[in-house]
Amino acid sequence: MELKWLLCVVLLALGTLAVQAHDMDDDNDGDDVVDIEDDLDDGIEDIEESKSETSTPPPAPKVTYRPPVPTGEVYFAESFDKGTLDGWILSKAKKDDTDDEIAKYDGKWEVQDMKDTKLPGDKGLVLVTRAKHHAISSKLSKPFVFDTKPLIIQYEVNFQNGIECGGAYVKLLSKTPELNLDQFHDKTPYTIMFGPDKCGEDYKLHFIFRHKNPKTGKYEEKHAKRPDADLKTYFTDKKTHLYTLVLNPDNSFEILVDQTVVNSGNLLNDMSPPVNPPREIEDPNDQKPEDWDERPKIPDPDAVKPDDWDEDAPAKIADENAVKPEGWLDDEPEYVADPDAEKPEDWDEDMDGEWEAPQIANPKCETAPGCGTWQRPMIDNPNYKGKWKPPMIDNVNYQGIWKPRKIPNPDFFEDLEPFKMTTFSAVGLELWSMTSDIFFDNFIICTERAVADDWASDGWGLKKAADGAAEPGVVGQMMAAAEERPWLWVVYILTVALPVFLVVLFCCSGKKQPSAAEYKKTDAPQPDVVDEDKEEERDKGDKEEEDEEEANEEKLGSDADIGSASQEEEEEDEDEDRKPASEEEETVNRSPRNRKPRKD
Repeated sequence: MELKWLLCVVLLALGTLAVQAHDMDDDNDGDDVVDIEDDLDDGIEDIEESKSETSTPPPAPKVTYRPPVPTGEVYFAESFDKGTLDGWILSKAKKDDTDDEIAKYDGKWEVQDMKDTKLPGDKGLVLVTRAKHHAISSKLSKPFVFDTKPLIIQYEVNFQNGIECGGAYVKLLSKTPELNLDQFHDKTPYTIMFGPDKCGEDYKLHFIFRHKNPKTGKYEEKHAKRPDADLKTYFTDKKTHLYTLVLNPDNSFEILVDQTVVNSGNLLNDMSPPVNPPREIEDPNDQKPEDWDERPKIPDPDAVKPDDWDEDAPAKIADENAVKPEGWLDDEPEYVADPDAEKPEDWDEDMDGEWEAPQIANPKCETAPGCGTWQRPMIDNPNYKGKWKPPMIDNVNYQGIWKPRKIPNPDFFEDLEPFKMTTFSAVGLELWSMTSDIFFDNFIICTERAVADDWASDGWGLKKAADGAAEPGVVGQMMAAAEERPWLWVVYILTVALPVFLVVLFCCSGKKQPSAAEYKKTDAPQPDVVDEDKEEERDKGDKEEEDEEEANEEKLGSDADIGSASQEEEEEDEDEDRKPASEEEETVNRSPRNRKPRKD
């Protein structure tokens, strides 16, 4: 047992050395770390030398980038891997109702590699400048007409520097005769706006479409309900995320981030304001009658104030049973002038008035129950009832809360196919951001889900695979950390060895059996132990007894004709021959050494 405790102390000492080495590593240079390692025993150094050969993590598998290629019909597909802005038009417009200094859309766009890219050659569109208006757009290969096929729009965003306040949404610009991409601005008509937006702690994922009122011809924005999912991570983790919007001809929609649905619904039921107005509205000309009684309860007109009701009784009265504490200093004020205070040198009595020393707590009151004039404490007045009011009773004339009557809505219409939106012919980014280097990539607009998934796999999927391959595993991270801080090898060894040692020490070690000498010193029962010599002697006696019985049987067979008297004598002789053997066996069994202990 002493050896076990000694091993525990040794392991604790090694742990202490590891902690000391950690502290020295934080406070001193690299040479001090070497000095601490020299204090460890040679076994630890041998382990470090053997580990150093294999401590370098294996190289991450290389992911080769190839520009994605659409696998089906698309209306728009852009990966920016040509390295130019060919096909994109920078806006030269000015924003209305804004100061001239910031009204221009003069924010810069460039095609660049993503910062810390793991895929050389994978380029994207980057919003370079901050605190400026940015606008850029591109034509579709052909206008998208909402008919019998779904609409799928998908693209990637990476907030490389995080995001303070700004958006990364796209606009699908409506096909109109007035559409001029060179003058693309915030009031340019669009059909759908989709994508992330953030300012302060408000994280949004927009889906807005402009619906045309069939009666008035005016457009009204319809906003999808806010998703229940927590969107904060997509704005703060500085990773590339894939945003997808799927609109179906049955008016259902899905919004996905990284191919996971974060919001879904129906254009008829889950938009605000609703696509279709109510059939009836309140009559704006209806007025509440003057005699309309909306009071559910009224004071009881027959109630009378009781004669003993005293409205003038105070809520608090002085406690007549209170007694002034002994030692109360009636003549001492609670506060006195500070005797150590001095009038400032720059005090001008003409300007500042007569100087008075500041007041401090009276030091004499610190040891006394109180100072000044003693007053009885106030308590609740048991006779206080307050102002009398008649009890409330049900109003027999109650008519309920008045509401204006309903009339048919003159502006009512019913559009059961809001999916059939305005045709759009261009895609654009019109953004203001207080953060620079927002990375956009791999835009696609199509009608087939498989085409969008293949495009995502060849673009965003490769980025995800490259990021995963570049991130070391847990073992690699631990070994890399030990490369920088060699004392971590001691921690790793202790972390593995100590639990194993304790398990072996306390769980696997058997309990030592007490010796026979220890039993002689106590009255504890001995375990069942059979003496081997006595066992052999007993077996031998049993065998001799069996042989003797066989011989007697043969003798009895041969003397069968002898008289009964002789037979009885032989049986008596036979009994006498058996008796010594039985007595001897009984004597052996009664021996204290062969007596089995009684089980408790």
